[in-house]
Amino acid sequence: MSHSKRALLFAAFFLLMIACGIFPSSSSVTPAASETPAAPISTSAPESRALTICIGQEPPTLYPFGELSDSARSVLAAVYDDPYDVVGYKYQTGILAQVPSIENGDAQITPVEVKTGDEVVDADGNLIKLTQGAKIRPSGCRADDCAIAYDGVTPLKVDQMTVNFRMRNDLTWSDGTPITADDSVYAYTLASAPNANPVNAYIAKYTQTYEAADATTAQWWGKPGFFDSSYAANFFAPAPKHVWSKFTVAQMPEIDMASRSPMGWGAYMIQEWAKGDHIALTKNPYYYRAAEGLPKFDRLVFRFISDPNIALTELVARRCDILDPSIRLDSHVGLLQQMQAGEQAQAFFTPGMTIEWLGLGVTPSSYADGYNVDFQIDRQDIFGDAHTRQAIVYCLDRQSVVDNLLFGLTAVPATYIPVAHPLYDPNTQKIQYDPTIGNSLLDQAGWRDADGDPSTPRIAVTVKNVIPGTPLKLNYYTTISTQRRQVAEILTLSLQKCGVEAVPQYFSQNDLYSSGPIGLLFGRKFDLAEYSMGVNDIQPPCEWFTSQEVPADENSWIGTNLSGYKNEEYDAVCRTAKSALPDEKNYAESYRQTQVIFADELPSIPLFYRLRVAAARPDLCGFDLDPTANPLWNIEAFDVGEACQK
Repeated sequence: MSHSKRALLFAAFFLLMIACGIFPSSSSVTPAASETPAAPISTSAPESRALTICIGQEPPTLYPFGELSDSARSVLAAVYDDPYDVVGYKYQTGILAQVPSIENGDAQITPVEVKTGDEVVDADGNLIKLTQGAKIRPSGCRADDCAIAYDGVTPLKVDQMTVNFRMRNDLTWSDGTPITADDSVYAYTLASAPNANPVNAYIAKYTQTYEAADATTAQWWGKPGFFDSSYAANFFAPAPKHVWSKFTVAQMPEIDMASRSPMGWGAYMIQEWAKGDHIALTKNPYYYRAAEGLPKFDRLVFRFISDPNIALTELVARRCDILDPSIRLDSHVGLLQQMQAGEQAQAFFTPGMTIEWLGLGVTPSSYADGYNVDFQIDRQDIFGDAHTRQAIVYCLDRQSVVDNLLFGLTAVPATYIPVAHPLYDPNTQKIQYDPTIGNSLLDQAGWRDADGDPSTPRIAVTVKNVIPGTPLKLNYYTTISTQRRQVAEILTLSLQKCGVEAVPQYFSQNDLYSSGPIGLLFGRKFDLAEYSMGVNDIQPPCEWFTSQEVPADENSWIGTNLSGYKNEEYDAVCRTAKSALPDEKNYAESYRQTQVIFADELPSIPLFYRLRVAAARPDLCGFDLDPTANPLWNIEAFDVGEACQK
C-alpha cells in the first residue's frame, strides 16, 4: 500500500460513484406545487431567531470518527469548528492557533536510527518491518535515485517527522468543561479503532506517537521514513473524554451521546433528533466566539428532504432557508437561475473537487498473464498506442456537454488538478475538440477509413498489437442516470465523426460498481467507462494513476486506477511528490511533472468538473460555496433580513 491516503481516496471514489451517479431529469422540472408541504417546525420561544437548513438525507450517524455522509458533515459543521477551514485550497486557522510548518518551527524533520525489526516506511511508501534487502530512503533522501537496499548490518538513519498542534486556550465543551490536549489524544485512540473512518484510520496507521506536550499542545510523531505533505492536517480533533471515556471504544459508534447528540465546541449543540423529520440545535452558551455576537441565530433546524422538487417548493414557501448541496439540484440549474432572476431565491454554483471521467480500458484484467493476440484470447490492444488515446480526446466534444447540460457553469479539465489549485501547471494545454486532428492521429496509429464514410468504424491496418481488420468499435459503460445518458449521447455522436463507434450500455449502480474480478469497472472489463472520482483533500491525488492503484488480485481488486495504466516514470515522480513537503522546492516541480506525463499519456479522460449546487432565500447573507470547503464552514456568521445590511 502506498503512503498516499489510499484508504481515503478509495472510500471517496467509491462513495462518489454511488452517491453522485444519480441525476434527476432535465432542468425543465418545476417545483411540485401539488405536494403537501411538511408542517413548519415551531420554535420553543416565538421571539427567538431560527434558521432552517434542508439537507438531502437523514444522516445514518453523527459519530465524528465513523463513516460520515455529506448530510452528516453539514450537521456537524454546526456542532464543531474545524481545526482548520480549508477555503480556496488554503488552510485557515480554526480552533488551532496557527498552521504548523517547517518555517514556523511547529513541524520538524529529525534523523533517527533504525534497526532490523523496526517499523519503517520503505522507499515505495509501504509500512514494513525493516529487513535485509528492504529499499529504504536514508536520512536526507527524497527520491528514488538515492534510495538504498538495507544490508541488515550497517547503522541506518532515516528521517522522522514531528508536528506540534497548538490549540486556542479559550476552548470549552458545550457543558462548560475546558478542552485540553488530552481530549485530542483520546480522539487519537478512537480514530485508531477498527471502526474508524478511512481518513483517521490512515493517519493513525502511520503515527508512531501522539501525546499531549502541555495543556493545549498535542504532538505527533510519524513512523520513521514517513513523509506526508498533508502533515498539517494530522491533528485529531478533540473528543469529550470526561463524558465518553466511561464507555469502551467499541461501544462508541452505537451510543446515542456519540452517534445522535455528540458534544462539541461549535456554535450550536444538538437538542433533539426527530427521526425521519429533523434535527434541532440550540445556541451553545460556551461558544468561544460568543463575544463577537456569534452565532446569529438562537435555534437551528436541519430538515430532511430528498426530493429536489419538494425542497424548492419549501424554499419558496420559506420553510427552508438554505438548500444544502446534499440535495441533488444538478439538473435544476436552469430553474434556479430563473428563480434568482425573479428574486425568489439565491442560487450558488461552483465546480467542485469531483471530476467526471471517461476511463479508457488501457490494460484489461485479462492481460494479467500476458497479452495474447495470436489466438484472440484477449481483447484487442486498442489503447496501447498513445496516439489512439490522444485521438479519442480530440474526438470528444466535451465542451458541448458543459455548455448544453451544465449551462456553461463548469469547465473541461486539462489534467487531474483543478485550475484554481496552487499546484496546477498553467502550461498544461487542454485538448480542444478537433476531429481533424483526431482523424490524423488515428491514421498515424494505423486505423484506416476503409469505406470513406466517417460514420462507420475505422479498421485496423497497421495498429500495433491489433489484428488487421479489427473495427474501432468500443463499448461505453455507465449508469442509468438521465444526465449520464445525455453525456453518452453527445460523446458517441462526436466520436462517430472520427470513425470511432461507441456503443453505450447502461447498468445499475450495483452491477457497474460490483467488486472485481467479476465487476465491470473494478474487474477492468470495459473499453470506455464513465464515472466520478474526487477527494476531500487539497493535496493533488497523483496516486490515482499509479501502478499500485490498479485493481488486481494482489490488492483485493481495490484501487482507483481503473484503466490499468502503468508507467514507471509517472510512478516515480508521484512518489517524489508525495514524499516532498510543501516547503521544499521539488514539491511543486514533481507535481508539475506528473501533469506533463498525464497530459501526454492520458490514462483516463477528464470530462468536466462536477457542479456543487445550493440555494438560499433571497435575503440570506454569509453563505457561499467554495470548491474545497464544507458548505456550512462559517455557519455561525449566517444571517437574514435587515441584519445583513449592518
